[in-house]
Amino acid sequence: MNSSKLSKVYNAEDFKKQANATVELLSNHLSNAINGKGKAIPYKDAETEYQFWNDFEFTSAENFFENVLDRSVRTHHKKYMGHQVGATAPLSAIAGLVSSFLNNGSAVYEMGMANNAIERIVCELLSNKVGYDKNSRGFLTSGGSLGNLTALLAAKAAYLNRHPNAKRLGIMVGEQAHYSIERTGRIMGLEAEGLILLPSKEDFTIDEHQVEKNYQRALEQGIEVIAFIGNAPSTATGKIDDLNFIAEFCQKHSIWYHIDAAHGGAAIFSTTYKGDLKGIEKADSIVIDGHKMMMLPAITTAVLFKNGTDSYNTFKQKADYLLTATEEEDWSNLAKRTFECTKNMMAIEWYVMIKAYSEDIFDEFVTKTYDNCRMLADKIKQHPSLELAVDPDTNILCFRYVHRAKTDQELNQINKEIRQSLLEEGDFYILQTILNEKVYIRLNTMNAFTEEADYDLVLKKIIDLADSNTLKSQ
Repeated sequence: MNSSKLSKVYNAEDFKKQANATVELLSNHLSNAINGKGKAIPYKDAETEYQFWNDFEFTSAENFFENVLDRSVRTHHKKYMGHQVGATAPLSAIAGLVSSFLNNGSAVYEMGMANNAIERIVCELLSNKVGYDKNSRGFLTSGGSLGNLTALLAAKAAYLNRHPNAKRLGIMVGEQAHYSIERTGRIMGLEAEGLILLPSKEDFTIDEHQVEKNYQRALEQGIEVIAFIGNAPSTATGKIDDLNFIAEFCQKHSIWYHIDAAHGGAAIFSTTYKGDLKGIEKADSIVIDGHKMMMLPAITTAVLFKNGTDSYNTFKQKADYLLTATEEEDWSNLAKRTFECTKNMMAIEWYVMIKAYSEDIFDEFVTKTYDNCRMLADKIKQHPSLELAVDPDTNILCFRYVHRAKTDQELNQINKEIRQSLLEEGDFYILQTILNEKVYIRLNTMNAFTEEADYDLVLKKIIDLADSNTLKSQ
């Protein structure tokens, strides 16, 4: 190379030294996190963090990465109980490094030869575990939000193919659905009335008795329902809708059935909990995230179609320099099915875990975290100062501190402050949500290394904060 700077950027020996030093940092970080050393979240307010990085003096890559680690949420920490992002398995993270290094886009086959073949194998395994037959197809995409959009665009295409003059389209979904569904509706051009939010029962799943009435009301308003989405589970509560009921309703009215199983879909591998997804095989399309409950790096999502032909209908278009029309199925050119024109080699992250540890690793992880959630729910039920929102279906748990002398408004403020105090202290990382205008602490049993003593400790911490008279509202 003519440029000495470019020569240094691509120097193989420098890369080896930087990579080895970084792996050493990550290895120590992993060991400390799994053993509960340090904070789960070293929280700083946004302005403080902005100022730190604005003033940061770069002395070496190692120093930079060390500061990033020190100032980031530790998803591997045994006291991490926050968002639905799993602790990445080191081997899958290494696969992610290989993907980033090779930088092979997967839109067309010759740019993603290894990955595109592997992606087909991974999706065939997932489809088989769901209960689909050989006519199914799938692909990987960048996250559950994009996966839901892609599947529902396929539903729209299928409907318009049968009803080309349809104008006002609608989607039915429970009111506890992930916020990406509302965004999907907007992107698809649905009117406000086109997103038909179905009321919930006391357990926050779809109220089956209200579905037909809401469907008929939509028809009376001139809205043609193109899809019905089942939550498996809803993000806020972790509850799974009655998937069989939705399947029967969709079959009765010839409606596309989509299941958002971004979080709970990994339970197809659990010998203990796969029965909670009964009816999933009846869906026309399904999304399952690998970065939530399958220990993969963010973000990677499988979009599965019961009828493989449907997977090609969303993005039919002409791009001669990339894609050519073929009479036989062209599964290896992924741009014919995915929104992305450049997509990283995310399939190798799934494949290496399956090959190195077998699919049993997903069974072990899902089953352990689901078991932990039920154990924690039992502890909360037995505590007089804690109230469970609903029994868990997955590994998402909502509960709150209660006191009979306090109003709901006062309890809302107390529970908010408990969560904020825990956030600022940083030993535990938990969230909050609002259900029926009540503030609940929301906790995910996301780490298989979290022990019963850790859950006992977080409950004690919550009670101590509530009883300490140190909260602003007290």
